[in-house]
Amino acid sequence: MSRRVPRERPAGRASLVGNEWTLDVGAVAHGGHCVARNEGQVVFVRHALPGERIVARVTEGRVGDRFVRADAVEVVRASAHRVPAPCRYAAERVCGGCDFQHVSLAHQRELKAAVVREQFVRLAGTEVDVEVRPVPGDRDGLRWRTRVEFAVDREGRAGLHGHRSRRIVPVDDCLIATEGVRDSGVLDTDWQGCTAVDVIDPAHPDEPVLVALPLPRGADEGGGLVGERATDGAWEGEYVVSARGFWQVHPGAASTFLSRVVALLEPAPGERVLDLYAGSGLFAMRLGELVSPGGFVLAVEGDALAVSNGLLNTDGQDNVEWRCNRVDHELGSLVSQGITADLVVLDPPRTGAGAAVLGQVAAMRPRRVVYVACDPAALARDVKAAVDHGFRLTHVEGWDAFPMTHHVECIAVLEPAG
Repeated sequence: MSRRVPRERPAGRASLVGNEWTLDVGAVAHGGHCVARNEGQVVFVRHALPGERIVARVTEGRVGDRFVRADAVEVVRASAHRVPAPCRYAAERVCGGCDFQHVSLAHQRELKAAVVREQFVRLAGTEVDVEVRPVPGDRDGLRWRTRVEFAVDREGRAGLHGHRSRRIVPVDDCLIATEGVRDSGVLDTDWQGCTAVDVIDPAHPDEPVLVALPLPRGADEGGGLVGERATDGAWEGEYVVSARGFWQVHPGAASTFLSRVVALLEPAPGERVLDLYAGSGLFAMRLGELVSPGGFVLAVEGDALAVSNGLLNTDGQDNVEWRCNRVDHELGSLVSQGITADLVVLDPPRTGAGAAVLGQVAAMRPRRVVYVACDPAALARDVKAAVDHGFRLTHVEGWDAFPMTHHVECIAVLEPAG
């Protein structure tokens, strides 16, 4: 058995942390920073904007590193898109949750679109024309996060982590959190004995749910069930999710993504649909109705709690079947049996589905694949894999489900190239 040999670092290289350099800022990069250079060394700068001239203070890095990280501490020449950050914690070495509070909301979306385009060129070898659109339900980019996990410091105060740090910053508000989260009492309570507190502000119940961590022995690992609603315009449904499971935290995201997936898939009665990484079944619920009569949906999800919720959400829909399994394992079994599908929905975690899964999907010969992605780099890599297996990218769009942060949701459509 081979052992991984730690990479050796040259001895005696001086730390650059604390150095201040005047820099001209270049393009935005994936991860919430912009790219600059100091004497040839790449500098990833937070709280800057393309075209600005700033003074940057190094926060990570040594002489000879391929790149260093820094924060803008003074703006010498400001971008026209720079605005005062609405939150006093969105600053150097304070809270690390928001990347773009210093950027006008419209330009935040332009920056995110630029990142998506750059990732596709670099990782998929293709140019895409993409626009990042607003998701309804926030207030000028604020008050949208319906779930926040607060860290707890040694004094029992709830707060948020600094950027790339374990340091906990006590706060009296989080402007991207909903009022329900803020007013839950989480920031006024002594949480000594806890390491974190998860606060959930769902559609049902009316009162926020607070889950202190670590959970006591025997407690429901999912934190109990909460209710949500979604609509695609022609249909409205209610569904349950585990409070601590995965679900879209922007109040408008579930309906937006459901509407777009349905519109882009164009399902018809009698068709066979694979819903991969199906979560608690939001897409499966609606697709089961749309392919009736005669069609069916196979929902595959590896998380047992999510599958149990999905079974509740699709109870009574005889044409929806659930499999609790790793997606690659389940697809391997289906492909070996020669089973095919007409339509596929992919909604993988941030790391993406991976080349093996895209190859298995291609082997099932669907007429269309709709891929919902929370990371543009993972999406671009998977699109490249799909193209290598005989598909072509026919459409990609972006959605601003995480305003004030660098995160962006994308939906892509893949179809057979032949």
